Amino acid sequence: MPTATITSKGQITIPQKVRMDMGLTPGDRVDFVRMDDGHYAVVPASHSIRALKGIVPRPDKPVSLEDMQAAILGAATGE
Repeated sequence: MPTATITSKGQITIPQKVRMDMGLTPGDRVDFVRMDDGHYAVVPASHSIRALKGIVPRPDKPVSLEDMQAAILGAATGE
């Protein structure tokens, strides 16, 4: 298991294998996400928005602007 040591300034160097596995390159940013069990997960924060393409599947049928507006209004009014 890769490990890192915290310096007196509170800094760590992410081990090379971890950087490679996470696809991190110099200049990338990471987020520290607190999990429900109190532990933290380190996740990349600087990937392009294009990396999100395909995560959300396309709807089976197109939704009209009117339908979207009605859904927003319904959610806002609690209906």
